[in-house]
Amino acid sequence: MSEHDQVLTRIVSRDLSADINPLGAELFALRDRGGRELLWNGDPRFWKSRAPILFPVVGALAGDQYRLDGEVFTLPRHGFARNKLFSLVKRTTASALFRLSWDKETLRVYPFHFELELHFALADATLHMVASIKNLENDKAMPASFGFHPALCWPLPYGEPRSVHVLRFEKDEPAPIKRVNAEGLILPRTLPTPLVKRGLQLRDELFKDDAIIFDNIASRRLRYGAERGPQLDIAFPELPQLGVWTKPGAGFICIEPWHGFADPEGYLGDLRHKPGIALLPPGVVREFAMSISLLA
Repeated sequence: MSEHDQVLTRIVSRDLSADINPLGAELFALRDRGGRELLWNGDPRFWKSRAPILFPVVGALAGDQYRLDGEVFTLPRHGFARNKLFSLVKRTTASALFRLSWDKETLRVYPFHFELELHFALADATLHMVASIKNLENDKAMPASFGFHPALCWPLPYGEPRSVHVLRFEKDEPAPIKRVNAEGLILPRTLPTPLVKRGLQLRDELFKDDAIIFDNIASRRLRYGAERGPQLDIAFPELPQLGVWTKPGAGFICIEPWHGFADPEGYLGDLRHKPGIALLPPGVVREFAMSISLLA
C-alpha cells in the first residue's frame, strides 16, 4: 500500500497546518500560516519518508533479528509501525487521533498484544505529538522501543542559507556520542561531542558516517534554525536518546528523539535486556511526546 493511496487528514490552527498520512500515522506536511513548508517533501532521490514512527524497535537489529525467551524473530530496521495502516479514531479541526492494534501479522514478528496511538494537535504555533503504547498482555512485560523521526527542511524557508543553520541545546552536552557501522549497528567506541557551547553547526560532513547519536543526552529541548531567522523549538520530555541525521546534500535534517536505539555491534542478548529498551508491565500505558513550535 503506497502513501499515495491514502487520504491525508488535515488539522489547522491560527499559525500552522499539518497533514497526517494514516499509513504509519506519519506527519506528511507541516506549514506556517503563509503556506511555507517546514517538513521535508519526501523526494525519493534522497529519502522517500517524511516523519516515520519507529516501533517496536528503533534502528537496526543485527541480521534483522532479535531473541526473546529463547526464540528468534525477524524485524526490519525501525520496526513495522511505519508500514502499517492506522485507524483514524477521532478528529477535530485542530487535532487527530490514530490507532494501531496488534493483529495476526504483527504477532508473528512481535509476540505481544499491544495498542499504539498517535495524537496530533495544533495550538497556535505549536504541533504536539503524543504516542501512547499500551501493553494488553495479562501476565507478561512487553519490551519496546519508540522513536519520532521528523525530517525538517534544511534550510528552513526563511531565506537563510544551509550553512548558518544550528542546533542549540538547552543544556551542556559533554558526553561522547556514538556512531553506527555499515549495517547500522552501534559501534563500541565513542567519539567526542561535536557541540561547541551547546551548539551544533550543521554541515554535511558531520553525516558522512550516518547519524550522530546522543545516548546520554541531558537536554530535553533544543532550537533549530538560523540565528537571524524564525526558528523551531523542539521538546521531547520523556525521550532519553536523540539521533540527528541527513543524507549529505539533501534538503532535510532529521531530529529524532528516541527511547532505545540500534543493536550494539555484537549484541546477542534477549530483547528484554537490550540497552535502551522500555519494559511495559501488563496493562501499563507509556506516553512519549514531542512538540515542534515555530518561533517568530
